[in-house]
Amino acid sequence: MTESSFRLALAQANATLGDVAGNADLVRAARREAALAGADLVLCPELMLAGGQAPGLALLPAFQDACRRTCEALARETADGGPAVLLGLPWVEEGRIYNALALLDGGVIQAVRFKVRLGVDGDDDEAKVFSPGPLPGPVPFRGRVRLGLAIGADIADEEVAECLAETGAEMLLVAAASAFRRDTGDVRMNAAVARVVETGLPLAWLNAVGGQDERVLDGASFALDHERNLTHQLPAFAEALAVMAWRRERGAWRCEAGEIATVPTADAADYAACVLGLRDHVRRTGSAGLLLALGGPDAALAAAMAVDAVGPERVRAVVMAMSDTEDRGAADNRAVAQALGIPCRLVPAAPLGALLAETLGAGIEAATGAAAARAALLTALAAQENLTLLTDADAAGSPLVDAFDPVKPFSATEIARLCELRQRWKPAGALGPDGTIVPAAWLAQRPDPQRDEILSALGQGRRVAEIVADGHARETVMALQEELRRTRSRAPSAAAGVSLTVAGPRQPRRHGFVDCGQPVHQPDAALVRGVGRSGGDSIDF
Repeated sequence: MTESSFRLALAQANATLGDVAGNADLVRAARREAALAGADLVLCPELMLAGGQAPGLALLPAFQDACRRTCEALARETADGGPAVLLGLPWVEEGRIYNALALLDGGVIQAVRFKVRLGVDGDDDEAKVFSPGPLPGPVPFRGRVRLGLAIGADIADEEVAECLAETGAEMLLVAAASAFRRDTGDVRMNAAVARVVETGLPLAWLNAVGGQDERVLDGASFALDHERNLTHQLPAFAEALAVMAWRRERGAWRCEAGEIATVPTADAADYAACVLGLRDHVRRTGSAGLLLALGGPDAALAAAMAVDAVGPERVRAVVMAMSDTEDRGAADNRAVAQALGIPCRLVPAAPLGALLAETLGAGIEAATGAAAARAALLTALAAQENLTLLTDADAAGSPLVDAFDPVKPFSATEIARLCELRQRWKPAGALGPDGTIVPAAWLAQRPDPQRDEILSALGQGRRVAEIVADGHARETVMALQEELRRTRSRAPSAAAGVSLTVAGPRQPRRHGFVDCGQPVHQPDAALVRGVGRSGGDSIDF
């Protein structure tokens, strides 16, 4: 390795599950932009061609063929002398499926490395579908630098990074598709810093961005030099491309300091995650916009997220009048709609509720008939204009079709706190207005935080005795347990929504892959140089 400099581009991309052709176009666009900035190499996120973690798709032979065929096409395109590409994709080798990272350069696939650590953070489906790769050795790049390639959780402990360092790697490049969780930024940074300390090597960590079912990938990619200094911080919840200039000085690779974006934390991060998840849900379903029923702080928060996600011109609101009391209270809900700049109309649902209750018989409760009427009307209104229906707490137990609950992760206390936050702040790129959204009278009605705490503990399966021992009244705990038993809480509702605490479903609700009936693809073995070399096998030449 004799060259003293090279330029690396981090492509923080928003890929679509299953849309292999569309994701390949994103790679091409990033490569063109990187070339204009003088980059030598473009790093793409984990499983970029597949569009993210989709083990169910990875098992389909036609999908495997589509990824390999497209990877080979992209490899041939690098014969133009432009930047090389590190591309994540599912890779089939000797009958096994691997989560792989391929180096495309000079018209060929120069090297392929496989993910070692599978099934981390409870991701059992990944371990069931993909095979673990051997501990990797470094990959030489254009005679300039030996790259230590790692994928996602491979840097969660020291094993992979230390193997790379011991076999000659000069820097660590990590391609990830990591879902946003509360406080996840500290966990990632701590792991990265630990690997830099253990190996003495600089590290660049690239994460994908975008909403995928209930998972939101938050980006927030970064780079550390060999002394643990943060040299680059990409924004969270937004696509970005950053080109980093690396130079070899006194035997170590140093990165010129670049932009350090401000990354939202706490409530602001939660809100931004839900907005991005909602925006991508609308985009990937082909919906014309969003429809919701206003009524209280939770629906007002959902409306604000909707407008921030897709703009007021694509959001419609209704007030479902199930009684004369709700009709008289419609003024506050209309005030929310006016503040957000969205149209709102009153829908008298009481007659339909009464009709349903009468039709279903004397045994039906009035509340059940009202909920069914509400669900039927909202579903019909959404279908009429090809709108995605936003559900809320009142509708959580109703049979809503293709609904999305943007405030699904939040307790009543958190909803109140987020409403107050939105009065004075909105995330970068939000399309909604500034200023007051929720009537002050609503915010004055503070929910009981103890109620949220007890419901959360019960939802986690804790014993009543344990919750009482924490200082809560036994009568209150028992009453809330009965409430949970009789009614469906927001968390298990059928509607999709962003998950901020645990990984979402591994089988995608929607994806962009279509098997067009192409014949079985025969991989071009002549196009591939080194595949899955372990540290014990040294490096590819």
